[in-house]
Amino acid sequence: MSMLSVLVLYIEFTVFLLMFSNGVNLPADQLYTLWHRPRLLIRSLIAVVVLVPVVVILVLIVFDLPAEVSLGLVVLAAAPGSPLITQHSKTRGGSLTLSAGLQLTLVLLAVLITPLTLELFDYIFDFKKGLVVSHLEVAKQVATVSLLPVSIGLGIQIFLPKLAKMIGKPLKILASVLFIILILAVILILTTVWPTLRIGVMPIAAIVIMAVSALVFGHLLGGPIPQERGSVAIAAISRNIGLSFFIVVIGGIQAELLPTIIVYAILGPLIAIGYAILIKPRNARTLPYLLGR
Repeated sequence: MSMLSVLVLYIEFTVFLLMFSNGVNLPADQLYTLWHRPRLLIRSLIAVVVLVPVVVILVLIVFDLPAEVSLGLVVLAAAPGSPLITQHSKTRGGSLTLSAGLQLTLVLLAVLITPLTLELFDYIFDFKKGLVVSHLEVAKQVATVSLLPVSIGLGIQIFLPKLAKMIGKPLKILASVLFIILILAVILILTTVWPTLRIGVMPIAAIVIMAVSALVFGHLLGGPIPQERGSVAIAAISRNIGLSFFIVVIGGIQAELLPTIIVYAILGPLIAIGYAILIKPRNARTLPYLLGR
């Protein structure tokens, strides 16, 4: 088996395990809580899966970016629903209930959202020559590595709660470790090809614009309660890096796309931390109101 085949299998297994861990660990009743608030759900989905791709479309029109950077941004726009949304939101002052429900909703919808978003960008910019991947194949693979494991995890949580409680924490730790190893492995691979790649000031500016715009839209559409507003903002900026790698893999492993995804994976959380620090005083003032609801 070649090194490339090993990397592909490792990415598939890591994403599968992350999603399975989400299904086992995220309380199913929190998913239903968000669904019982349709206005908030719709606003959240607009911020995460509609407005972020719109920002990327505008960025690609305004900026003269290298093709590999443009494709990297497209892949990120098509991959919402980071497996770490709940953890990020919890540590940055967001609403755990909203984050969990939104994360699971995005995972369940990814099988439709991801291929449709790629199709949209194909239609506007004709990227088919750059990212050779069938959208039907994307839907199939996303269902296999995302929808299937989450569904299995939710099934275990609902029908075998004792088993879910027993395996939940070890599963989360294992999935997180594998994901960190994946990021480190990709960074190591990039060190060998970085001098030949074109990640300059303009591409980094485009990535920052995408990340900041995602936060702003999420903040504006998150509603009047700061904790919930923060959760939607964090969900909007948190793209699914594992799924992004996976799209690149099934598209033919193009190393040129990986730096954009890695730079976003680094800058996105840093920008989100700055946002969390900025809104934290307001969250603290709103806490008594939330406890009294």
